[in-house]
Amino acid sequence: MKEKTTKEVTKDLTVGEPRIVLRKFCIPLLGSIIFQQLYNIADSFVAGNFINSNALAAVGNSYEITLIFIAFAFGCNIGCSVIVSQLFGAKRYHEMKTAVYTTLIASGILCAFLMLCGVIFCSGLLALIHTPTDIFADSKRYLDIYILGFPFVLYYNVATGIFSALGDSRTPFLFLACSSISNIAVDILFVAGFGMGVEGVAWATFLCQGVSCMLAIVVVFRKFREIQVEGAIKIFSWKMLGRISGVAVPSILQQSFVSVGNIIIQGVINGFGVDVVAGYSASVKLNNMVITSFTTLANGISNYTAQNLGAGKYSRIKEGFQAGIRLVWTICVPVALLYFIASKYLVSIFVNGSGTQAMHTGILFLRILSPFYFAISMKLVADGVLRGAGYMRKFMAATFTDLALRVVLAVTLSRTALGATGIWVSWPIGWVIAMVMSVWFYRGIKWEK
Repeated sequence: MKEKTTKEVTKDLTVGEPRIVLRKFCIPLLGSIIFQQLYNIADSFVAGNFINSNALAAVGNSYEITLIFIAFAFGCNIGCSVIVSQLFGAKRYHEMKTAVYTTLIASGILCAFLMLCGVIFCSGLLALIHTPTDIFADSKRYLDIYILGFPFVLYYNVATGIFSALGDSRTPFLFLACSSISNIAVDILFVAGFGMGVEGVAWATFLCQGVSCMLAIVVVFRKFREIQVEGAIKIFSWKMLGRISGVAVPSILQQSFVSVGNIIIQGVINGFGVDVVAGYSASVKLNNMVITSFTTLANGISNYTAQNLGAGKYSRIKEGFQAGIRLVWTICVPVALLYFIASKYLVSIFVNGSGTQAMHTGILFLRILSPFYFAISMKLVADGVLRGAGYMRKFMAATFTDLALRVVLAVTLSRTALGATGIWVSWPIGWVIAMVMSVWFYRGIKWEK
């Protein structure tokens, strides 16, 4: 069956100098995730500066539970993106379209199920992590609105995965840039102008994410109309769903267990009081912005690996790994220095009062973690190659090791004289050991086989 494209609507990652190809593809992805993280940072900034520290703690406390939902959105993104990348690299456009339509249908069913679970269980989860009484109501209101807008989060992530699979990292960047800037303005309008409190923060995110999601879906379908194939397209395929699930389910499990682990850690942190929760909520937003940026670059390396695997160009995958390490470490140097040296000024964006326990907590957290960004970024690049090549068991083994160590050490060390500091120390220990595992797994791959 002859298949062809009539317009240059995609980017082939199987040709060109790997270093240059990855840089051009990944930099817009990095910009996208920075703007996406601005949603959460804007929420915390507005809550901490225009409401009070309890509102900041409530938003941060709820954030750990929203990560469970994001885990499913991320899994759908990766599952679709890797399979579509492989099919695109092999120029099997007919099957590629079937993969996309299958993902969209399956994601809708999954979304409905998750929203139902959210309505039923979120209050119980807030109680389970020992949410302080004075922030429980605000945390619950924030989560209720977030669940209502979850379809936007899920389908935006799916659309982003499709764009990335086709080599287009610029379009989602433009959507998110406009949406995130608008979110900051609407946050301030709803909270400072209309006095809506934590609900205003949540509704602002709901509206802006909704607009970016709908625009992304419209553009995806326009791109697909320009990729012409002969014959009817199969809208849904159980076999294709199985292939997508083979990548998506391990990614969902990995992210879900990480989220559950973070919830357990959040429960430990909550035992130290609202001030420590507020300081952690501020600094973890800054930390997550960096880690998520590295993860997004690793996702780009997954797309690069999958396309080249589909095309049978194994030597380019090895070159891509080396180029990926250089790229993330170029970012690590200024970020690690900034977070270590200027941690006080960064935390003060969210927390008022230089001598407060919240401020001290946030500064200490960043200074302990930032020197180890080199280790976690190297792990994530290796994970990107493993995931793009379909080595999901090895990918999960390294990730679960990191998570298990962090949870066990956080619970154990927090009960020693270190107190809350013991929780922060658990992060770098897990990162370093998991990095060694991921790189070892990568180096053990026999690509020609």
